[in-house]
Amino acid sequence: MFNNRNYNRTFFNAPQSVTSFIAAFLEPAITVLTFLSVMEWFEEPVSRAAMTLCLLVFALTFPGRNRFGDKRLEAAVDITTSWVSMLAILWLCGYATSSLHFFDSRVMLLWSVLTPFLQWVATLIGRSWIQYRASLPNARRRVIVVGAGPLGGKVARALQSNPDHSTEFVGYFDDRTDSRVLAEAVSMRLGGLRDVANYVYAHGIHEVYITLPLGSQPRIVQLLEAVQGTTASLYFVPDVFGISIIQGRLQDMNGVPVVGICETPFTGTNELIKRVSDIVLGALILVLISPVLLAVAIGVKLSSPGPIIFKQKRNGLDGEEIIVYKFRSMRVMDDGAVVKQATKGDSRITPFGAFIRRTSLDELPQFINVLQGRMSIVGPRPHAVAHNEEYRRLIKAYMVRHKVKPGITGWAQVNGYRGETDTIDKMQARVEYDLEYLRNWSLVLDLQIIIRTVRLMVFDRNAY
Repeated sequence: MFNNRNYNRTFFNAPQSVTSFIAAFLEPAITVLTFLSVMEWFEEPVSRAAMTLCLLVFALTFPGRNRFGDKRLEAAVDITTSWVSMLAILWLCGYATSSLHFFDSRVMLLWSVLTPFLQWVATLIGRSWIQYRASLPNARRRVIVVGAGPLGGKVARALQSNPDHSTEFVGYFDDRTDSRVLAEAVSMRLGGLRDVANYVYAHGIHEVYITLPLGSQPRIVQLLEAVQGTTASLYFVPDVFGISIIQGRLQDMNGVPVVGICETPFTGTNELIKRVSDIVLGALILVLISPVLLAVAIGVKLSSPGPIIFKQKRNGLDGEEIIVYKFRSMRVMDDGAVVKQATKGDSRITPFGAFIRRTSLDELPQFINVLQGRMSIVGPRPHAVAHNEEYRRLIKAYMVRHKVKPGITGWAQVNGYRGETDTIDKMQARVEYDLEYLRNWSLVLDLQIIIRTVRLMVFDRNAY
């Protein structure tokens, strides 16, 4: 159901590789250089407006995504989607600031077509170069796994599916009998724990992954002491796959190593980027939709007695209660200990309310919540406090979605989980998508979600 592309990455945030460093600058550089080259081709002067556009584009695309491990078609689709999202944002900025006339339409058209193509070509060249380098004899790294249980099997499969093919998985070491290890590991077992150090030394093993359970600590210590007499790199893989890992990383706390398991992605510069983008896009969108806000407000007032804005308590960042604004779509305003979800044909919903709920126009006042700092444009949708109290006891890691500010739209909503969640399975799926968003957040992902949300507002009929 979910995109598992990032789940085979190591639990810790590894030091940045050379390929990741190159990828960080490759996409922004190609985008800016292509624009300047097209300007030169049409003999257009590089004006202040052009330089401003270059700086804006570089800021929005940096750091570029590492797509060298993606398949050709997958990379092409991802690049195209990201670029279309970028163009939509740039057009909105240009329209709002009345600066579109500063740019030659021929330049913009050719730049729009060339940029994603050149990014894709650069990705293919980089992918081919990485595979070539990995195929060289001196680039291959021989790897063994100590521990032939389920965790050891996951590590072995992750090593064998390494996209750059730079590792060669040799086999397992384990003291347990055949009946207590993975069936697939029996034929690849090379010996017991006492044999590891000698094998590493004799066969030139480069990396050793230890996947023994924490209860085997004395044996792990003995193994480390033995293998440290070789030149192999050592890795200990903790058995944490039974819990939800969010932004896992190894940190240094005044000389004490601390393993982070569940942490918000919005710390440091990420927090600044997220807040600035919320303020800029939120203010811009509010200006653009102000006529729509006025029209909907009039429609709500004329459709039924009651206030225009419905205020409801929701759980925000770190579970704190916040007040969320919506256009009123019902004849009642439930906000107590029990809140019944809206269902298809719900008699509480007014005819005009059904329209604004179906098109998500009832959510538009939440852009005010964004400017207040209570919400983000993109994030897990906030549920009523009563629903949180119910589902936190039924769904594993449910409250982890509150590690970030709630959003007007989210990854779950653009993947089909919008509207009523009348079963535990549906809510479970929504939470899984929310957690996936926390694991893989980027500014580009936010822009993609915004673009897909606009399309759903027009064509989707899953909400009521």
